[in-house]
Amino acid sequence: MYPKQTIGYVTLGNKLRRAIWNVVRFGLFRPFGTKVFRPWRIVLLKLFGANVAWSAEVYASSKVWAPWLLTLGNHSCIGPYAIVYNQARVTLDDDACLSQYAYVCTAGHESCMTNNARTGLVVAPVTIGKGAWVGTRAYVNMGVSVGEGAVVAACACVVKDVSPRTVVGGNPAVVIKTLDN
Repeated sequence: MYPKQTIGYVTLGNKLRRAIWNVVRFGLFRPFGTKVFRPWRIVLLKLFGANVAWSAEVYASSKVWAPWLLTLGNHSCIGPYAIVYNQARVTLDDDACLSQYAYVCTAGHESCMTNNARTGLVVAPVTIGKGAWVGTRAYVNMGVSVGEGAVVAACACVVKDVSPRTVVGGNPAVVIKTLDN
């Protein structure tokens, strides 16, 4: 697991940048939903600082919180209605896939203190390894690394790292089996 970093709160500059991104997302990203417009969506993400391979797939219905903290490898995919709440870096390596309605969350709050809008925010990056698959409606928590070729089953709640070539499922996610080479 990646170490958590306390940032306290979201800065005004970050909020403004995100507001501009949301206007673009609603007006120029989301309405263009067919595969024909895949390159257009990638251009928009790149304009907002995302490091996205041209072969990546990002569905128009997906929601990326901060493109400037997103890295997508070759043939990686953010599926329909998936949510990437990335206040810290989210990386999908080559051929990694977030299925429909999957939720990746890189932020939370300190449980040992009083939290409000100005204090307590902690963040940690998430990495989905090469060829890994996060199933439909699965949740991946901040600081988690999903190993190469791993599978996160549908509706799983992943709060700890997933070893390469391992299938996990449940809430909290537990190892179901190890995949053969």
